[in-house]
Amino acid sequence: MSRIMCGAPVPAEHQVTLANWRTAPHSQWAFRNVRRLLPTAAIPGASYPDRAVQARPGCMIDLGTLPFETPAGETWSIDRMLRETSTDGFLVMQHGTIVAERYDHGLTPDSPHLIFSVTKSVVGLLAGVLADRGMLDVDAPVTDYLPELRRSAFDGATMRHLLDMTVSIDFAEDYLDTRGNFLRYRRAMGWNPAIESDPIDLRRFLMELQRGERAHGEVFHYNSPTTDALGWVLERAASQPIDALLSQYIWAPLGAHHEAWMALDRLGAPRAAAGLCATLGDLARFAEMMRCRGVANGRQVVPGWWIDDVLGNGSRDAWKRSTWADFLPGAHYRSKWYVTGEAGSPYMAIGIHGQWIYIDPASGVVIVRLSSQPLPVDDAADAAALAAYRAIVRHLAD
Repeated sequence: MSRIMCGAPVPAEHQVTLANWRTAPHSQWAFRNVRRLLPTAAIPGASYPDRAVQARPGCMIDLGTLPFETPAGETWSIDRMLRETSTDGFLVMQHGTIVAERYDHGLTPDSPHLIFSVTKSVVGLLAGVLADRGMLDVDAPVTDYLPELRRSAFDGATMRHLLDMTVSIDFAEDYLDTRGNFLRYRRAMGWNPAIESDPIDLRRFLMELQRGERAHGEVFHYNSPTTDALGWVLERAASQPIDALLSQYIWAPLGAHHEAWMALDRLGAPRAAAGLCATLGDLARFAEMMRCRGVANGRQVVPGWWIDDVLGNGSRDAWKRSTWADFLPGAHYRSKWYVTGEAGSPYMAIGIHGQWIYIDPASGVVIVRLSSQPLPVDDAADAAALAAYRAIVRHLAD
């Protein structure tokens, strides 16, 4: 049994701090207790939560022994995939009914778990809601909303460049960086201990970023500051903080059962790129809404035309020029979602340390996984997990 954060007081060797919270074994506790480590804003759910997403008698399936072949040529079971990838929560639905669900490492149905960059996909749908309401022009220059970003990397970029991660920016998403700009970014967002000589905050960091060598729109360049800038734009465009916007336009109309949380920097700026914490069940509701073209409980939460655009548009050429092309050949990235380009058009939201939403429209299957994988990026684990999702889809579609 883990002794992390046990005792009064907690012994130093079992204490979770800003210096260790994203490393194993501390992360299993930290990812479901973010509110005890970082400043957060509450995102209230529905006053009368929906009951549409649920398990029904006789519908639950034991997927644990289901075999599949990994890209490395090994035969694994779903149980082994969950174990090898340090999975904390796993839920599979088909046509809105839960067919498999499990919790581990202290996670419960009531525990919000940090979803890292799956947050980007939630924020991308919020942008669609604001665009549909006339509050956001997705073709406008970023600096029309944020003149503070003139002479930064975002000068000359449009909102579409922000949404599709095709801003030309001199920034490397290096999660293991211990001395460079990504470490400074982590300090700016408040996720690493601050240093007195450089008391940077998130928005000042964004203002200091410089443009890369390519033209805006030419290549998909994965980087989190682009989505933090998007969150800032959405707040400016709607004149509300992002927690209020997410509650009003996504979380409450979705019928979410639990309050979600958004991590903030020391000055209250939201971590729109990776700071959302939510329960497994509410993430399943969110994913099912996405599968149903933006509809939850008979209500259009996200405009259907926005989801059609996510699935049908986006630059495959920009994707081909990126470092992601080998992982998902033929894919595209649109409004913070990965669209695989495979038969049946599965699409995904992905976060580091093993956070996934996988949606297969042809079979009606939705898969949500929350994890505390020790490495931020583990190519072998992610490839095995993706193979497992495809095997589950095949099994349920038979």
